[in-house]
Amino acid sequence: MMNFEELFCVEVAPMPAIIVIFGATGDLAQRKLFPALRSLHDRGLFNESSLIVACGRRAYDDDSFRELIGGEGDFLQHITYCRGDNDSDELYCKLGQIIHRAAAGGGDYPYNVLFYLALASDDMLNVCGKLSRHGLLLETSSDNGWRHVVFEKPFGYDLQSARVLNGELHKLLDEHQIYRIDHYLGKETVQNILMLRFANLIFEPLWRAEYIDHVEITAAEALGVERRGKYYDRSGALRDMFQNHMLQLLCLTAMEVPGNFEADAVRDEKVKLLRAIRPFDLNDLESQVVRGQYIEGKALPGYRQEADVNKESMTESYVAAKIMIDNWRWRDVPFYLRSGKRLAKKKSEIAITFKNIPHSIFPNMPPDTLKANTLVMSIYPTENVTLSLQAKKPGPKLCIGTMQLDFSYNSLGKTADDDAYERLLLDALLGDPTLFIRSDFIDEAWALLTPVLDAWQKSAVPLEFYPAGSEGPEMAKKLTAPANWRPLEL
Repeated sequence: MMNFEELFCVEVAPMPAIIVIFGATGDLAQRKLFPALRSLHDRGLFNESSLIVACGRRAYDDDSFRELIGGEGDFLQHITYCRGDNDSDELYCKLGQIIHRAAAGGGDYPYNVLFYLALASDDMLNVCGKLSRHGLLLETSSDNGWRHVVFEKPFGYDLQSARVLNGELHKLLDEHQIYRIDHYLGKETVQNILMLRFANLIFEPLWRAEYIDHVEITAAEALGVERRGKYYDRSGALRDMFQNHMLQLLCLTAMEVPGNFEADAVRDEKVKLLRAIRPFDLNDLESQVVRGQYIEGKALPGYRQEADVNKESMTESYVAAKIMIDNWRWRDVPFYLRSGKRLAKKKSEIAITFKNIPHSIFPNMPPDTLKANTLVMSIYPTENVTLSLQAKKPGPKLCIGTMQLDFSYNSLGKTADDDAYERLLLDALLGDPTLFIRSDFIDEAWALLTPVLDAWQKSAVPLEFYPAGSEGPEMAKKLTAPANWRPLEL
């Protein structure tokens, strides 16, 4: 059992709030949002005066919708159902009445309102416009609390569409009211990257080009597109994973220490890091980016055989990229990022590979045993941190091998994989935007990737095919040469 001595714990229950969930009968709300809110309630992190308003088109009333949510306990009594079409003014009139009644009965303290748009991206701007026209986004004074809106990804389709979307939203909302969510940032190991780096002096002197050989960031999935074929065929891996998850993980790994742990200080450093990334050389794009698509293999269908996918689709289901950061800390250190579907294993991790020792004092040691030490922050399937070291095997002979120092969240008695939305919802209810994405990050991310998307439209980089259930396209190996990607089965 791992020993964990708690030094301090910042866990604050939010003030009373009205949580309005659009798309409440959909998959995201049912699988993630309501279970996360129930867990917050059961842990005493949900104010007993708070109200959850579930908005949807289906013919439920309060009782039948609570039955749909299921489970026992008084959590269900916090839920009310508001039926209506997102395009109908009647829905927003009813919603305004519900909010007004709840706020009027709240006593001396203000009621905050959190709108969560668990909707397709095409519907989000329309709903915000309706909320604004009905006065539901106004923060008129401290007496009526704040009004925040949570947006699910994707946020834009490219640089131009993201700027248009941000411009339209800023006509309706101030930036402080906009909470762009990336559920990866709620995962325990992802949050722990900052703690590992900035709360332990042992790592900071080594976290730089003098000691680190390269960094790998992996987000691999064993499944295909499943029921998301229509969306995914318009999006692809670069838009679906790189523009948000992968670049967020890169920033957390490589950013400079912020002046403090306040939201804007942390997010400022992320944006600075994005601005330091060397733009891709469009005349030599193949040496920096590999795009792939899975074909039939291991009795698994190919991408073009998936439901709602164009039978001649050129959409990528896999992307690997070599990224260079032009600053003193990371001079000449390559960052290798890969993400794809129908790979050998579902696995997400960040691997920091340190340089080899310059000279070995141990005689006759083969060069292939002089492996660099590697620090691995695993996000899935386990959430742990592992440091591999060279050590002597017990016994009279001089046998040297690799041993691992391992910290696992499971050893603390709880698996944390499903807690991401719980953490992010709590932060949203507390009005803490630290783990949410600011508009300038969106802009910089799309500015980096849109030229790649444009080049692909001109077929500047060929589409590489890889068998379903494999490690990915063979061409991806050339990005990391002479090193190799860490095997997904490792």
